[in-house]
Amino acid sequence: MAVPFRKVSKMRKRLRRTHYKISANTLTKCPKCGADVRPHRVCPVCGTYKGKEVINKNEETTK
Repeated sequence: MAVPFRKVSKMRKRLRRTHYKISANTLTKCPKCGADVRPHRVCPVCGTYKGKEVINKNEETTK
């Protein structure tokens, strides 16, 4: 089994890991209301997905 001959320094380890970053979630605009929505999800403002009304927001607000 391969064993490192010398300890890897903190700097060398961190330089190798500079590409491991957290990226921000991408957002798209809802075509109906213009709200920011994550892709492939129902719009939380108007309740539409791919141009079809999936959630009736008028009923939920009156409950």
